[in-house]
Amino acid sequence: MTMRTRLSLSCLALTALASCAETAQEPDAPFVPVYEGVETRLLDGDLVNFFVQMRGARDAADVEDYARCAAAQYALIRGYGFARHLRTNVAQEGGLWRGDAVYTISAALPAGLKTIDAEVVASACAENEIPMV
Repeated sequence: MTMRTRLSLSCLALTALASCAETAQEPDAPFVPVYEGVETRLLDGDLVNFFVQMRGARDAADVEDYARCAAAQYALIRGYGFARHLRTNVAQEGGLWRGDAVYTISAALPAGLKTIDAEVVASACAENEIPMV
């Protein structure tokens, strides 16, 4: 291997390392969410679909929290104290996160593992400055 080839390979390796360093993520960027709205759709009696949109989510969990807050407030508005999570689909495109969540609402604690006490959740949402319906 000639000296010129070795220099070229060394430069190539250094360039690759420099580009890796440039693309490394900033440690713990501040969480600054922008909540862009909730749309509710009553599907059947106690079955409700929540569509949420936000920007600045760290991951799908932030979108799920937004939908949970909407479900808690909706249950309270309707005079119910509980909700049960059925499913949430989350998608992200171009910085816009969308959630499509379905909950049942009820006056009594429903059966199942993914139940929420609407008053407790709504209070936590207010403390965390997550808007509700």
